[in-house]
Amino acid sequence: MNNKEHWEKVYGTKAQDAVSWYAPHLETSLNLIYQAATNKDSAIIDIGGGESTLVDDLLSEGYRDISILDISQHAIDVARDRIGEKANKIHWYCADITQASLPQNYFDIWHDRAVFHFLTDDAQRVKYVEQVMRSVKHGGHVIMATFGPEGPEQCSGLDVVRYDAEHLHGQFGKAFKLINSSTETHQTPMGTTQQFLYCFCRME
Repeated sequence: MNNKEHWEKVYGTKAQDAVSWYAPHLETSLNLIYQAATNKDSAIIDIGGGESTLVDDLLSEGYRDISILDISQHAIDVARDRIGEKANKIHWYCADITQASLPQNYFDIWHDRAVFHFLTDDAQRVKYVEQVMRSVKHGGHVIMATFGPEGPEQCSGLDVVRYDAEHLHGQFGKAFKLINSSTETHQTPMGTTQQFLYCFCRME
């Protein structure tokens, strides 16, 4: 089973509020986006945001240039159905982030909660960072959330890489200035907890 088939199966067999990373509102992500977004026209992309509620909250806050990328078409379809007519205002990308075709030097904010830690191969991570550097404007912001040092070692049947702030920032390099980092304990729908690490960076 390849990567896309795996995630289509996950999203096709579990309700959107039954996956471990689900949250009704991504408060930490939203607060960082509010800090980074200079105005409601800021171009925001959410990586792996297929079924996430982040897009709902960004729309309700009046943001007008939102892109969602997910490897699973099923996840995107769930979000589109949930949002209704407003889904036509969103730019949707069904693609593997390491292979996606994205506009160059376009995004003001790049947000990723729980995709990067699935990239266990060095070459995948290099391609990911190249995508960020190509797509995010100079002076734009990057919000990365991965499992922290005390987070799980596997998720959805796949191995993950756990990060502390130094290790995660080191994956991106000197072109990215680390503004701050924090950890949060996420309560899963199953009643367990997961430690997430957030790094908030600016592209120099």
